[in-house]
Amino acid sequence: MAFRLSAFYFAFFAYGGAYVVYFPLYLASRDLGAVHIAGVLALAPLARMFAPPAWGWLADLTGAHRAIVAASCAVTASAFALLPFTDRIALVIGVMSVLSAGALPIVEAITLGSVAQLGRYGPIRLWGSIGFIVVVLGGGAWLDRYPISTLPAVLVTFALASLAAALALPRAPRHTERARAAMRITPPFRSVLAAGFCNAVAHGALYAFLSLHLEGLGYSATSIGMLWTLGVLAEIVVFLCLPQLFRRFALSSVLAASLALGALRFAALGWMAGELWIVLLAQVLHAATFGAFHAAAVAAVHRLSPDHAQAGGQTLFSGVSYGAGAAAGLLLSGWAWDAGGAAGAFSVSVIACALGAFFALRLRRAGV
Repeated sequence: MAFRLSAFYFAFFAYGGAYVVYFPLYLASRDLGAVHIAGVLALAPLARMFAPPAWGWLADLTGAHRAIVAASCAVTASAFALLPFTDRIALVIGVMSVLSAGALPIVEAITLGSVAQLGRYGPIRLWGSIGFIVVVLGGGAWLDRYPISTLPAVLVTFALASLAAALALPRAPRHTERARAAMRITPPFRSVLAAGFCNAVAHGALYAFLSLHLEGLGYSATSIGMLWTLGVLAEIVVFLCLPQLFRRFALSSVLAASLALGALRFAALGWMAGELWIVLLAQVLHAATFGAFHAAAVAAVHRLSPDHAQAGGQTLFSGVSYGAGAAAGLLLSGWAWDAGGAAGAFSVSVIACALGAFFALRLRRAGV
């Protein structure tokens, strides 16, 4: 079971690495400006505002978790196969985003429902980080030799690999009657949602403009890929240490510390990225701003969601954070970039982290 889950994470985040790091460069090669790039990239998180909860409800109702994930991967492969042959980039990405938005949170629910102990999530999830690293490193070297126009073919390849892995996922239980009941959103759950929203806003500038920012400062494609890889390597260390981390610290403390370190990271990237050693240290903090935060957040959602609505809980969190939060972050960073460049965009990230830490500390009152 662990192997099948790990294989999906590897393939899915291999695709994600190519998309997050290099797709903005592809959009720029298609003559899109900063605001247009941010708008296209915001379509996926905008779709995650409403689509994942619907897919999660359907999965909990029917038990068709695996089929929904497989269909999502098939749609993704089809969309990127079409992309080079159309100028309607926003339409293709928008439709793909709606139809594929439920895949990852449903797999998170399957994983957390399958492992006997919470700490086992990390060693499975880290294979996603390894897949991300493999593609980011390989992608940087690839793009130093081949044109960015080859990127859609790479994305199709890894989307198909995700489809193959999805077909082998473990089955999830069906809760036909109970899944019809609305999930109660408690105050602690709202605090997790708010912290997740703010953390996603904070990462908007990172995902939309870090590659372009570093390229403008003279970093090569290979160097940019290596810097992204460094962050994910640090993330892997965190996933390996999750059993010890969750035994020693409350989930709320992990969330708050991650957001505080996020403020430090984004200030460094926005104002001091011309110094390589500062970028290196900032990328190491990805271990906290994504790795530790994400693991603690999905664990908190798992703890606060009833058994019959695990997919619903994870997809709701995904919709609010990686949906609404990510969309807001991308759009705000696009406007801030136009107004004040990298410093303006990453300053928005710093403010979002500070606000998110406030909500994370409120979660402590509930003993989470």
